[in-house]
Amino acid sequence: MSADAAPLIEAPHLPGWDHVISGKVRELYVPEGQDPSVAEEVLVVATDRISAYDHSLQPGIPDKGRLLTGISLFWFEQLADIVPHHVLSGIDVPEAVSGRAVRCRGLDMVALECIARGHLTGSGLADYRAGGSVGGHVLPAGLVEASRLEPAIFTPSTKAEAGEHDENITVAQARERLGDELTTELESLTLAVFERARRIAAEQGLILADTKLEFGHSRVDGTLMLGDEVLTPDSSRFWSADTYSPGRTPPSLDKQFVRDWLTSPASGWSKGSTLPPPALPADVVEQTRTRYVEAYERLTGKSF
Repeated sequence: MSADAAPLIEAPHLPGWDHVISGKVRELYVPEGQDPSVAEEVLVVATDRISAYDHSLQPGIPDKGRLLTGISLFWFEQLADIVPHHVLSGIDVPEAVSGRAVRCRGLDMVALECIARGHLTGSGLADYRAGGSVGGHVLPAGLVEASRLEPAIFTPSTKAEAGEHDENITVAQARERLGDELTTELESLTLAVFERARRIAAEQGLILADTKLEFGHSRVDGTLMLGDEVLTPDSSRFWSADTYSPGRTPPSLDKQFVRDWLTSPASGWSKGSTLPPPALPADVVEQTRTRYVEAYERLTGKSF
């Protein structure tokens, strides 16, 4: 978790835990008195903050922290037979952050964003239009916005330092950075997770277009584990199957709605601007919350 800017709200004081860092959307704690670099347990607290284009935005999205925590916990349970994960408990947490905090194993994170794409959109589509390939995968000619990729492809990106931007790289470049064995394992796990999640989402009438996963090694025994958040509307694109049509961008149940507003004439802001993004209007905040609630309810089968 990177800390690119001051948090929009002060991190709460939690007895028994030391606050370590404020990320764009999460707060990280370790048990009181422990060295964060070697702590075998951490407390990850999701806030209602939302980020886009490497900026923390104002205001936050009401209930977002609880929604994303609930979605992540659902997915970790669904994926436990595929890959070990870092979750210890989503229940035994400080009362002040109940519902939006998870006790986790301490991991040394792998310096790679592991992206799986089942449809062509976003930066993947831009790369395809520029050179006919994505992440080193040469794709057929004639693909359009939202074209389905079968099978899904692994397209890694760098994990940028605070204030920098992630950069799409090829699988070959990932092998140069991490070695053949680790890169092969990351690719295999990423695609296995994606295919399982794609099937589960489809059962609820949702298309999982793409997702970003993060992995790390356990500080106890070195096991490679799935960490961070997983398959949330912050880290994935979800489309309703009944609105899907290749050639156009389907309405999404994720923060793409916020990205689209930020880059629209209505915001008066552009990605290349040196100025911070404007505050989100009330209607954008409410519509974003509605999308997150719908994603939560359709994926988990629970009422929020």
